[in-house]
Amino acid sequence: MIDLNGKSILITGGTGSFGKMFVQTVLDRFPDVKRLVIYSRDELKQFEMAQKFPTTKYKSIRYFIGDVRDAARFKRACKGIEIIIHAAALKQVPAAEYNPFECIKTNVLGAQNVIDAALDTDVKSVVALSTDKAAAPINLYGATKLCSDKLFVAANRMKGDRDLAFSVVRYGNVMGSRGSVIPFFMSKRAEGVVPITDDRMTRFNISLADAVEMVLFAIHNSWGGEIFVPKIPSYRITELAEAVCPDCEQKVVGIRPGEKIHEEMITEADSYTTFDLGQYYVITPQVPIWSIDKYLEHFNASRVEQGFSYNSGTNDEWLSVEEMRTLIKEHVDPNFTVDEKHTIR
Repeated sequence: MIDLNGKSILITGGTGSFGKMFVQTVLDRFPDVKRLVIYSRDELKQFEMAQKFPTTKYKSIRYFIGDVRDAARFKRACKGIEIIIHAAALKQVPAAEYNPFECIKTNVLGAQNVIDAALDTDVKSVVALSTDKAAAPINLYGATKLCSDKLFVAANRMKGDRDLAFSVVRYGNVMGSRGSVIPFFMSKRAEGVVPITDDRMTRFNISLADAVEMVLFAIHNSWGGEIFVPKIPSYRITELAEAVCPDCEQKVVGIRPGEKIHEEMITEADSYTTFDLGQYYVITPQVPIWSIDKYLEHFNASRVEQGFSYNSGTNDEWLSVEEMRTLIKEHVDPNFTVDEKHTIR
């Protein structure tokens, strides 16, 4: 079991939904964490986060304003850091299509800056957050995250004999995260109409808490170069709309540029280097720096079948309307209820 007491940790994009949950989890479980650096570029969000996690109460926390695009600033922030969680990204698909190079500068060049800083300092572990959109991408955001994944995997071949591991966690839609579909649907309830891009659409679903657990698993277990993928359920977008707003009209408005009907986390091409760890799948690097046989033995892992793919539309685990309502109440809005007449209260 991982122990982060006495460790120095930096999280990029630390004021985002994941960052806040990660910080809360670390403070709750590891009260003697040495340093917890929140690295982000928005001073207002840092100010707001500091109201919940004030440095007067939490002596380990530091709020560090900076952008991953700024290599020198980021390297300075890494002084004395042992673990980096890279959560900073430009992730809105339409914005990325309209502002492509801005997305590239943050998601690709920023990723390389994180790698370079880790190689040039005393960092021991780097875990980068990815997305299902990085698997067989059709939009720029997904393409930049695929590039980022490749950079982090390849970085393990640049470290020499350093005690340093770079790994990636790839997961689907995070329930209730800022800008995601559930808060958007909830904001539309008062209007009586929920816009649906395509009634065939499916998505993977993971809670912020489970995303944090996956990152902790990667910190503790990574050998370097893995892409960890969780085993999580899917939902149908029409049933999510029914769960959130059963009395609303579902209006099909058409698929957006760069959007898929179904998302994918492991492609058929990935299957040749993918293994089942039990709780997670892992895509191992095509040019590993360690023995696959020893890895399989250590984790009691098994190979997936050649041609296997992990797709939200063909998943074997699905959330029902009632299960989604329970999860929304637990992870998004504790006051969320639907009475027997399907009226949201």
